[in-house]
Amino acid sequence: MSLPLPDVQAGSPDIKINLTRVGVKNVKKLVEVARAGGKRPVILISDFHIFVDLPSDIKGANLSRNFEAMYEVLEEAISTPIYEVEELCSEVAKRVLELHEYASIAEVGMKSEYMLKRRTPVMKISCQEPATIFAEARAFRTPSNVRIKKIIGAEIVGMTACPCAQELMRDKVAAELTKMGVARKDIDAFLNIVPMATHNQRGRGIISIEVEDDVKVPMERIMRIIERSMSAKTYEILKRPDEAELVETAHKKPMFVEDCVREMAKRVVETFNKLPDDSIINIKQINEESIHQHDAVAERVASIGELRRELKESNAKMNAGVA
Repeated sequence: MSLPLPDVQAGSPDIKINLTRVGVKNVKKLVEVARAGGKRPVILISDFHIFVDLPSDIKGANLSRNFEAMYEVLEEAISTPIYEVEELCSEVAKRVLELHEYASIAEVGMKSEYMLKRRTPVMKISCQEPATIFAEARAFRTPSNVRIKKIIGAEIVGMTACPCAQELMRDKVAAELTKMGVARKDIDAFLNIVPMATHNQRGRGIISIEVEDDVKVPMERIMRIIERSMSAKTYEILKRPDEAELVETAHKKPMFVEDCVREMAKRVVETFNKLPDDSIINIKQINEESIHQHDAVAERVASIGELRRELKESNAKMNAGVA
């Protein structure tokens, strides 16, 4: 009769130190996300990571249990539709914590490429633009139950036009028109109609929102906020009328990298007006400069309660005429 195989992982390590995270990453899975109204489901090729903490008296985590939990939830999703990617992460995190009885924290995250459907501004040609969506869930053991915090977020590419260079060009054009004898009122009228040249950036707007497990945060709203918080969207296909319209639109709305973050923060507060004050908002804008080899970055991390107070104070000062 064969002897049972030894469970080496459950043994005691020589060096007894707690480990914050042990697990796997770069686990690729096909995820089907249901849509309301009988629409076709969204199919995502997703990249997962799954971690647990490890106490000092356990030599190694049983990593096969991570895959076991994931497969169970994905199989169930076939018969019971999953409508949010963060819901999937929450379910996997709960199962992982059940299977790793020695762990006090389980963390599950996923990142997927998502295709946005767009129509060009003038010719209305259908095209698709890639975006990145991501979610994460952290399950914590408490004396009475398991508590879950989740993160929902997206990253979308757009374009920005530099306000500083545009103002320099505006002054230059005004000076040249003055030399040609054009009246000041005509110069001002021209400059108000025709946006001046400036350099552009391809920008990446990123928003993530951390909430309790029972709070719903629609991913579509996050993506819409990012899209509208830059000078213009990008399009894979542009005919000449579309290109002219896009360039004009971007140059009529010049924005610094800092402007994009502040615009996203304002829209988050306005859009998610029912989120609890302790919800954590992480907003970042990364602009790839066209006239430099570096990137410009701006970021804000705060609770939505803090952002609400700051915007309220800012509006009060504006109404009082305080700069």
